[in-house]
Amino acid sequence: MTDRLCPALFVAAPASNQGKTTVTAALARFHTQRGRRVRVFKTGPDFLDPMILERASGNPVYQLDLWMGDEQHCRELLYAAAADADLILIEGVMGLFDGDRSSADLATLFGIPVLAVIDGSGMAQTFGALAYGLANYRPDLPFAGVFANRVGSERHYEMLAESLPEGQTAFGWLNRDEDIALPDRHLGLVQADEIADLDARISKAAVALQGIPEDLPPAITFSNIEVTRADDTQKTNPLSGVRIAIARDTAFAFLYRANLDFLRSEGAELSFFSPLTDEKLPEADALYLPGGYPELHLEQLAGNRPMKAAIQAHHYSGKTIVAECGGMLYLVETLTDVKGKTARMAGLLPGHASMQSRLSNLGMHSVELPEGNMRGHTYHYSTLESPLEPIAVSEGARKGRRSEPIYREGRLSASYLHLYFPSNPMAAAKLFTPSV
Repeated sequence: MTDRLCPALFVAAPASNQGKTTVTAALARFHTQRGRRVRVFKTGPDFLDPMILERASGNPVYQLDLWMGDEQHCRELLYAAAADADLILIEGVMGLFDGDRSSADLATLFGIPVLAVIDGSGMAQTFGALAYGLANYRPDLPFAGVFANRVGSERHYEMLAESLPEGQTAFGWLNRDEDIALPDRHLGLVQADEIADLDARISKAAVALQGIPEDLPPAITFSNIEVTRADDTQKTNPLSGVRIAIARDTAFAFLYRANLDFLRSEGAELSFFSPLTDEKLPEADALYLPGGYPELHLEQLAGNRPMKAAIQAHHYSGKTIVAECGGMLYLVETLTDVKGKTARMAGLLPGHASMQSRLSNLGMHSVELPEGNMRGHTYHYSTLESPLEPIAVSEGARKGRRSEPIYREGRLSASYLHLYFPSNPMAAAKLFTPSV
Protein backbone atom coordinates (compact mmCIF):
# COMPACT_ATOMS: atom_id res chain seq x y z
CA MET A 1 0.00 0.00 0.00
CA THR A 2 1.29 3.46 -0.93
CA ASP A 3 2.70 5.69 1.80
CA ARG A 4 0.98 9.02 2.37
CA LEU A 5 2.66 12.29 3.32
CA CYS A 6 0.95 14.86 5.52
CA PRO A 7 2.22 17.58 7.88
CA ALA A 8 1.49 16.69 11.50
CA LEU A 9 2.01 17.90 15.06
CA PHE A 10 1.41 16.16 18.37
CA VAL A 11 0.19 18.73 20.93
CA ALA A 12 1.20 17.54 24.40
CA ALA A 13 2.01 19.05 27.81
CA PRO A 14 3.82 18.30 31.09
CA ALA A 15 0.47 17.77 32.88
CA SER A 16 -3.28 18.14 32.62
CA ASN A 17 -4.84 21.62 32.74
CA GLN A 18 -2.07 23.26 30.75
CA GLY A 19 -4.51 24.30 27.99
CA LYS A 20 -3.85 21.60 25.38
CA THR A 21 -7.41 21.65 24.06
CA THR A 22 -7.54 25.44 23.77
CA VAL A 23 -4.23 25.53 21.91
CA THR A 24 -5.12 22.58 19.64
CA ALA A 25 -8.49 24.15 18.82
CA ALA A 26 -6.84 27.51 18.14
CA LEU A 27 -4.28 25.90 15.82
CA ALA A 28 -7.00 23.98 13.99
CA ARG A 29 -9.06 27.14 13.45
CA PHE A 30 -5.92 29.14 12.51
CA HIS A 31 -5.19 26.76 9.65
CA THR A 32 -8.79 26.22 8.52
CA GLN A 33 -9.13 29.99 8.21
CA ARG A 34 -6.28 29.78 5.71
CA GLY A 35 -8.19 27.32 3.55
CA ARG A 36 -6.49 24.17 4.86
CA ARG A 37 -8.27 20.93 5.66
CA VAL A 38 -7.35 19.97 9.22
CA ARG A 39 -7.97 16.58 10.80
CA VAL A 40 -7.66 16.37 14.57
CA PHE A 41 -7.32 13.31 16.82
CA LYS A 42 -7.54 12.99 20.59
CA THR A 43 -5.31 10.62 22.54
CA GLY A 44 -7.07 8.37 25.00
CA PRO A 45 -10.70 7.66 25.92
CA ASP A 46 -12.05 11.20 25.88
CA PHE A 47 -15.51 12.30 24.71
CA LEU A 48 -15.54 15.98 25.60
CA ASP A 49 -12.37 17.37 24.02
CA PRO A 50 -13.26 15.88 20.60
CA MET A 51 -16.54 17.83 20.63
CA ILE A 52 -14.56 21.07 20.91
CA LEU A 53 -12.00 19.98 18.32
CA GLU A 54 -14.68 19.03 15.81
CA ARG A 55 -16.11 22.53 16.03
CA ALA A 56 -12.64 24.02 15.63
CA SER A 57 -11.66 21.96 12.58
CA GLY A 58 -15.02 21.31 10.94
CA ASN A 59 -14.13 17.63 10.61
CA PRO A 60 -14.81 14.48 12.64
CA VAL A 61 -12.44 13.69 15.50
CA TYR A 62 -11.43 10.15 16.45
CA GLN A 63 -9.63 8.77 19.49
CA LEU A 64 -6.17 7.24 19.24
CA ASP A 65 -5.46 4.75 21.99
CA LEU A 66 -2.88 1.98 21.81
CA TRP A 67 -4.60 -0.10 24.50
CA MET A 68 -8.25 0.14 23.51
CA GLY A 69 -7.75 0.08 19.76
CA ASP A 70 -4.22 -1.34 19.26
CA GLU A 71 -1.45 -0.09 16.98
CA GLN A 72 -2.99 -1.28 13.72
CA HIS A 73 -6.28 0.45 14.42
CA CYS A 74 -4.49 3.74 15.18
CA ARG A 75 -2.38 3.32 12.06
CA GLU A 76 -5.46 2.85 9.90
CA LEU A 77 -7.14 5.97 11.31
CA LEU A 78 -4.07 8.15 10.68
CA TYR A 79 -3.52 6.69 7.22
CA ALA A 80 -7.11 7.43 6.24
CA ALA A 81 -6.86 11.01 7.52
CA ALA A 82 -3.62 11.62 5.63
CA ALA A 83 -5.43 10.90 2.36
CA ASP A 84 -7.30 14.20 2.30
CA ALA A 85 -5.86 16.39 5.07
CA ASP A 86 -3.45 19.30 4.73
CA LEU A 87 -2.57 19.03 8.42
CA ILE A 88 -3.04 16.42 11.15
CA LEU A 89 -3.12 17.56 14.77
CA ILE A 90 -3.16 15.12 17.68
CA GLU A 91 -3.99 16.32 21.16
CA GLY A 92 -2.28 14.32 23.91
CA VAL A 93 -3.71 13.20 27.22
CA MET A 94 -2.55 14.16 30.74
CA GLY A 95 1.22 14.65 30.83
CA LEU A 96 3.42 13.71 27.88
CA PHE A 97 4.92 10.63 29.55
CA ASP A 98 1.95 9.64 31.73
CA GLY A 99 0.46 6.16 31.45
CA ASP A 100 1.62 2.76 30.29
CA ARG A 101 0.84 3.77 26.71
CA SER A 102 1.58 7.45 26.86
CA SER A 103 1.32 10.33 24.42
CA ALA A 104 5.09 10.04 24.03
CA ASP A 105 4.70 6.38 23.04
CA LEU A 106 2.15 7.28 20.39
CA ALA A 107 4.17 10.21 19.03
CA THR A 108 7.35 8.11 18.86
CA LEU A 109 5.61 5.14 17.25
CA PHE A 110 4.33 7.22 14.35
CA GLY A 111 7.19 9.72 14.21
CA ILE A 112 5.01 12.77 14.87
CA PRO A 113 6.91 15.77 16.30
CA VAL A 114 5.71 16.93 19.72
CA LEU A 115 4.68 20.51 20.34
CA ALA A 116 4.83 20.92 24.11
CA VAL A 117 2.28 23.32 25.59
CA ILE A 118 3.46 24.77 28.90
CA ASP A 119 1.38 27.01 31.14
CA GLY A 120 3.77 29.94 31.49
CA SER A 121 1.82 31.78 34.17
CA GLY A 122 3.71 32.22 37.41
CA MET A 123 7.12 31.32 36.01
CA ALA A 124 10.06 32.70 34.06
CA GLN A 125 13.34 30.79 33.57
CA THR A 126 11.85 27.56 34.93
CA PHE A 127 9.98 27.42 31.62
CA GLY A 128 13.27 26.49 29.95
CA ALA A 129 13.97 23.73 32.46
CA LEU A 130 10.57 22.16 31.83
CA ALA A 131 11.09 22.40 28.09
CA TYR A 132 14.51 20.80 28.36
CA GLY A 133 13.13 17.93 30.45
CA LEU A 134 10.28 17.23 28.05
CA ALA A 135 12.56 17.26 25.03
CA ASN A 136 15.31 15.12 26.54
CA TYR A 137 13.63 12.69 28.94
CA ARG A 138 13.39 10.21 26.08
CA PRO A 139 16.11 10.54 23.43
CA ASP A 140 13.96 8.86 20.76
CA LEU A 141 11.10 11.35 21.08
CA PRO A 142 10.56 13.56 18.00
CA PHE A 143 10.32 17.11 19.32
CA ALA A 144 9.12 20.16 17.37
CA GLY A 145 9.27 22.90 19.99
CA VAL A 146 7.51 24.60 22.86
CA PHE A 147 4.37 26.71 23.01
CA ALA A 148 3.76 29.09 25.93
CA ASN A 149 0.17 29.30 27.15
CA ARG A 150 -1.48 31.80 29.53
CA VAL A 151 1.29 34.34 29.06
CA GLY A 152 0.93 37.68 30.82
CA SER A 153 2.47 39.95 28.18
CA GLU A 154 4.85 40.09 25.24
CA ARG A 155 7.71 40.86 27.62
CA HIS A 156 6.76 37.84 29.70
CA TYR A 157 6.93 35.67 26.59
CA GLU A 158 10.36 37.05 25.75
CA MET A 159 11.59 35.97 29.19
CA LEU A 160 10.16 32.50 28.67
CA ALA A 161 11.66 32.15 25.20
CA GLU A 162 15.07 33.40 26.36
CA SER A 163 15.14 30.63 28.98
CA LEU A 164 15.04 27.88 26.36
CA PRO A 165 18.27 25.92 25.95
CA GLU A 166 20.16 26.02 22.66
CA GLY A 167 18.40 24.05 19.97
CA GLN A 168 14.93 24.46 21.45
CA THR A 169 12.34 26.18 19.26
CA ALA A 170 9.90 28.72 20.68
CA PHE A 171 6.76 27.97 18.68
CA GLY A 172 4.64 30.90 19.87
CA TRP A 173 2.33 31.94 22.65
CA LEU A 174 -1.22 32.63 23.74
CA ASN A 175 -2.13 35.27 26.29
CA ARG A 176 -4.07 34.75 29.48
CA ASP A 177 -7.69 35.60 28.62
CA GLU A 178 -10.93 34.34 30.17
CA ASP A 179 -12.73 35.02 26.89
CA ILE A 180 -10.84 32.16 25.21
CA ALA A 181 -10.76 29.75 28.16
CA LEU A 182 -12.97 26.65 27.90
CA PRO A 183 -15.39 26.07 30.83
CA ASP A 184 -15.32 22.73 32.64
CA ARG A 185 -17.25 20.61 35.13
CA HIS A 186 -16.77 17.33 37.04
CA LEU A 187 -16.09 15.04 34.04
CA GLY A 188 -14.00 17.55 32.06
CA LEU A 189 -14.86 20.32 29.64
CA VAL A 190 -18.44 21.47 29.22
CA GLN A 191 -19.99 19.89 26.11
CA ALA A 192 -19.52 21.92 22.94
CA ASP A 193 -23.27 22.37 22.32
CA GLU A 194 -23.68 23.85 25.80
CA ILE A 195 -21.14 26.65 25.25
CA ALA A 196 -23.16 29.34 23.48
CA ASP A 197 -20.15 31.38 22.36
CA LEU A 198 -17.82 28.45 21.62
CA ASP A 199 -17.09 29.41 18.00
CA ALA A 200 -16.33 32.98 19.06
CA ARG A 201 -13.96 31.71 21.76
CA ILE A 202 -12.12 29.44 19.32
CA SER A 203 -11.87 32.16 16.67
CA LYS A 204 -10.61 34.68 19.22
CA ALA A 205 -7.98 32.17 20.36
CA ALA A 206 -6.90 31.61 16.75
CA VAL A 207 -6.49 35.35 16.21
CA ALA A 208 -4.68 35.70 19.54
CA LEU A 209 -2.00 33.15 18.60
CA GLN A 210 1.34 34.93 18.55
CA GLY A 211 4.52 33.82 16.78
CA ILE A 212 2.89 30.85 15.03
CA PRO A 213 4.44 30.03 11.64
CA GLU A 214 2.12 30.67 8.71
CA ASP A 215 3.61 27.69 6.91
CA LEU A 216 2.69 24.10 7.62
CA PRO A 217 5.06 21.91 9.64
CA PRO A 218 7.12 19.28 7.79
CA ALA A 219 5.27 16.36 6.25
CA ILE A 220 5.26 12.99 8.01
CA THR A 221 5.07 9.63 6.27
CA PHE A 222 1.98 7.63 7.18
CA SER A 223 2.01 3.96 6.23
CA ASN A 224 -0.55 1.24 6.53
CA ILE A 225 0.15 -2.45 6.85
CA GLU A 226 -2.65 -4.58 5.49
CA VAL A 227 -3.65 -7.07 8.15
CA THR A 228 -6.22 -9.81 7.77
CA ARG A 229 -8.08 -9.97 11.04
CA ALA A 230 -9.83 -13.12 12.19
CA ASP A 231 -13.25 -11.54 11.75
CA ASP A 232 -12.46 -10.34 8.22
CA THR A 233 -11.90 -13.73 6.62
CA GLN A 234 -15.62 -14.34 6.12
CA LYS A 235 -17.18 -10.90 6.20
CA THR A 236 -20.96 -11.26 6.40
CA ASN A 237 -22.15 -7.91 7.85
CA PRO A 238 -23.79 -9.54 10.89
CA LEU A 239 -25.88 -6.43 11.63
CA SER A 240 -27.22 -6.06 8.11
CA GLY A 241 -30.66 -4.48 8.32
CA VAL A 242 -30.59 -4.24 12.13
CA ARG A 243 -32.14 -0.94 13.20
CA ILE A 244 -30.31 0.63 16.14
CA ALA A 245 -31.75 3.71 17.85
CA ILE A 246 -29.11 5.73 19.70
CA ALA A 247 -29.76 8.29 22.44
CA ARG A 248 -28.03 11.56 21.60
CA ASP A 249 -28.68 14.89 23.29
CA THR A 250 -27.09 16.99 26.05
CA ALA A 251 -27.85 14.26 28.61
CA PHE A 252 -26.43 11.39 26.51
CA ALA A 253 -23.58 12.39 24.21
CA PHE A 254 -20.56 10.27 25.08
CA LEU A 255 -20.22 8.49 21.75
CA TYR A 256 -17.08 7.31 20.00
CA ARG A 257 -17.25 8.06 16.29
CA ALA A 258 -15.37 4.79 15.76
CA ASN A 259 -18.24 2.94 17.46
CA LEU A 260 -20.80 4.52 15.14
CA ASP A 261 -18.62 3.82 12.11
CA PHE A 262 -18.30 0.21 13.22
CA LEU A 263 -22.04 -0.30 13.56
CA ARG A 264 -22.62 1.16 10.10
CA SER A 265 -19.82 -0.95 8.62
CA GLU A 266 -21.52 -4.07 9.97
CA GLY A 267 -24.69 -3.14 8.12
CA ALA A 268 -26.72 -1.55 10.93
CA GLU A 269 -29.19 1.24 10.20
CA LEU A 270 -28.66 4.00 12.77
CA SER A 271 -31.18 6.58 13.96
CA PHE A 272 -30.95 9.02 16.85
CA PHE A 273 -33.42 10.17 19.45
CA SER A 274 -33.54 12.36 22.55
CA PRO A 275 -34.71 10.93 25.89
CA LEU A 276 -35.06 14.56 26.97
CA THR A 277 -37.47 15.84 24.34
CA ASP A 278 -38.81 12.98 22.21
CA GLU A 279 -41.92 11.11 23.30
CA LYS A 280 -41.44 7.97 21.24
CA LEU A 281 -38.61 5.82 19.89
CA PRO A 282 -37.66 5.41 16.27
CA GLU A 283 -38.50 2.00 14.82
CA ALA A 284 -35.66 -0.08 16.24
CA ASP A 285 -34.49 -3.61 16.93
CA ALA A 286 -31.93 -2.38 19.49
CA LEU A 287 -31.29 0.67 21.66
CA TYR A 288 -27.88 2.12 22.50
CA LEU A 289 -27.86 4.41 25.53
CA PRO A 290 -24.40 5.98 25.88
CA GLY A 291 -22.98 7.92 28.78
CA GLY A 292 -23.43 11.58 29.52
CA TYR A 293 -24.94 13.80 32.21
CA PRO A 294 -28.39 12.46 33.16
CA GLU A 295 -27.86 13.87 36.67
CA LEU A 296 -27.98 17.40 35.24
CA HIS A 297 -31.40 16.76 33.68
CA LEU A 298 -33.26 14.86 36.41
CA GLU A 299 -36.59 16.67 36.19
CA GLN A 300 -36.80 16.56 32.41
CA LEU A 301 -35.86 12.88 32.18
CA ALA A 302 -38.20 11.91 35.01
CA GLY A 303 -41.01 14.01 33.58
CA ASN A 304 -40.82 12.54 30.08
CA ARG A 305 -43.09 9.61 30.91
CA PRO A 306 -43.93 8.72 27.30
CA MET A 307 -40.25 8.13 26.53
CA LYS A 308 -39.74 6.01 29.64
CA ALA A 309 -42.81 3.98 28.68
CA ALA A 310 -41.50 3.51 25.14
CA ILE A 311 -38.15 2.23 26.43
CA GLN A 312 -39.92 -0.07 28.88
CA ALA A 313 -42.08 -1.47 26.07
CA HIS A 314 -38.99 -2.02 23.94
CA HIS A 315 -37.34 -3.98 26.76
CA TYR A 316 -40.41 -6.03 27.71
CA SER A 317 -40.84 -7.07 24.08
CA GLY A 318 -37.45 -8.81 24.32
CA LYS A 319 -35.46 -6.35 22.24
CA THR A 320 -31.81 -5.43 22.81
CA ILE A 321 -30.60 -2.52 24.94
CA VAL A 322 -26.92 -1.65 25.50
CA ALA A 323 -26.47 1.00 28.22
CA GLU A 324 -23.19 2.59 29.32
CA CYS A 325 -22.55 4.67 32.45
CA GLY A 326 -25.03 7.57 32.21
CA GLY A 327 -27.22 5.41 29.99
CA MET A 328 -27.31 2.81 32.76
CA LEU A 329 -28.20 5.46 35.37
CA TYR A 330 -31.22 6.37 33.24
CA LEU A 331 -32.46 2.78 33.47
CA VAL A 332 -32.31 2.31 37.28
CA GLU A 333 -35.20 2.97 39.63
CA THR A 334 -34.00 6.29 41.02
CA LEU A 335 -31.09 8.68 40.52
CA THR A 336 -30.00 11.20 43.15
CA ASP A 337 -27.91 14.22 42.20
CA VAL A 338 -25.05 15.67 44.23
CA LYS A 339 -27.44 18.07 46.02
CA GLY A 340 -29.58 15.18 47.25
CA LYS A 341 -32.46 15.58 44.83
CA THR A 342 -33.93 12.22 43.75
CA ALA A 343 -35.97 11.43 40.63
CA ARG A 344 -37.53 8.29 39.21
CA MET A 345 -35.84 6.92 36.13
CA ALA A 346 -36.97 4.18 33.70
CA GLY A 347 -36.86 1.41 36.32
CA LEU A 348 -35.63 -1.41 34.11
CA LEU A 349 -32.69 -2.19 36.38
CA PRO A 350 -33.40 -2.76 40.07
CA GLY A 351 -31.26 -0.37 42.05
CA HIS A 352 -30.60 3.19 43.06
CA ALA A 353 -27.78 5.46 41.91
CA SER A 354 -26.35 8.50 43.67
CA MET A 355 -23.95 11.16 42.48
CA GLN A 356 -20.88 11.76 44.66
CA SER A 357 -18.71 14.84 45.10
CA ARG A 358 -15.58 12.70 44.64
CA LEU A 359 -14.45 10.48 41.79
CA SER A 360 -15.76 6.93 42.15
CA ASN A 361 -13.69 5.13 39.53
CA LEU A 362 -11.37 5.89 36.64
CA GLY A 363 -9.25 3.79 34.32
CA MET A 364 -8.90 1.48 31.37
CA HIS A 365 -10.67 -1.86 31.74
CA SER A 366 -11.27 -5.10 29.89
CA VAL A 367 -14.13 -7.50 30.49
CA GLU A 368 -14.85 -11.07 29.48
CA LEU A 369 -18.44 -11.06 28.27
CA PRO A 370 -20.35 -14.07 26.94
CA GLU A 371 -19.86 -12.45 23.52
CA GLY A 372 -16.08 -12.16 23.95
CA ASN A 373 -13.42 -9.99 25.58
CA MET A 374 -13.88 -6.24 25.10
CA ARG A 375 -11.96 -3.17 26.18
CA GLY A 376 -12.97 0.29 27.22
CA HIS A 377 -12.74 2.70 30.11
CA THR A 378 -14.64 3.88 33.16
CA TYR A 379 -14.90 7.40 34.58
CA HIS A 380 -17.73 8.32 36.92
CA TYR A 381 -18.71 10.19 40.07
CA SER A 382 -21.72 8.05 40.98
CA THR A 383 -22.35 4.84 42.89
CA LEU A 384 -24.98 2.20 42.16
CA GLU A 385 -26.58 -0.14 44.66
CA SER A 386 -28.35 -3.03 42.97
CA PRO A 387 -29.49 -6.48 44.14
CA LEU A 388 -28.68 -7.90 40.70
CA GLU A 389 -25.82 -10.37 40.44
CA PRO A 390 -23.42 -9.25 37.69
CA ILE A 391 -22.77 -11.62 34.81
CA ALA A 392 -19.13 -10.45 34.73
CA VAL A 393 -16.77 -7.96 36.32
CA SER A 394 -14.15 -5.91 34.54
CA GLU A 395 -10.40 -5.99 35.13
CA GLY A 396 -8.33 -2.82 35.20
CA ALA A 397 -5.43 -2.47 32.81
CA ARG A 398 -3.39 -1.55 35.89
CA LYS A 399 -3.35 -3.87 38.88
CA GLY A 400 -5.32 -2.75 41.88
CA ARG A 401 -8.02 -0.90 39.94
CA ARG A 402 -11.54 -1.38 41.24
CA SER A 403 -13.56 -3.59 38.92
CA GLU A 404 -16.91 -2.70 37.37
CA PRO A 405 -19.90 -5.09 37.35
CA ILE A 406 -21.77 -5.85 34.14
CA TYR A 407 -25.49 -6.45 34.57
CA ARG A 408 -27.91 -8.36 32.37
CA GLU A 409 -31.70 -8.39 32.49
CA GLY A 410 -33.00 -10.31 29.51
CA ARG A 411 -31.60 -8.57 26.42
CA LEU A 412 -30.52 -5.54 28.46
CA SER A 413 -26.77 -5.14 29.10
CA ALA A 414 -25.63 -2.32 31.39
CA SER A 415 -22.40 -1.22 32.99
CA TYR A 416 -20.31 1.78 33.92
CA LEU A 417 -17.90 0.74 31.16
CA HIS A 418 -17.71 2.76 27.97
CA LEU A 419 -16.92 -0.03 25.50
CA TYR A 420 -14.74 0.59 22.45
CA PHE A 421 -16.32 -1.59 19.77
CA PRO A 422 -13.22 -1.88 17.51
CA SER A 423 -11.46 -3.63 20.42
CA ASN A 424 -13.43 -6.77 19.47
CA PRO A 425 -15.70 -6.27 16.45
CA MET A 426 -17.18 -9.76 16.60
CA ALA A 427 -18.18 -9.38 20.25
CA ALA A 428 -19.60 -5.89 19.66
CA ALA A 429 -21.73 -7.15 16.78
CA LYS A 430 -23.10 -9.95 18.96
CA LEU A 431 -24.11 -7.41 21.63
CA PHE A 432 -26.50 -5.79 19.16
CA THR A 433 -27.64 -8.88 17.26
CA PRO A 434 -31.39 -9.33 17.81
CA SER A 435 -32.47 -12.47 19.60
CA VAL A 436 -33.98 -15.22 17.48
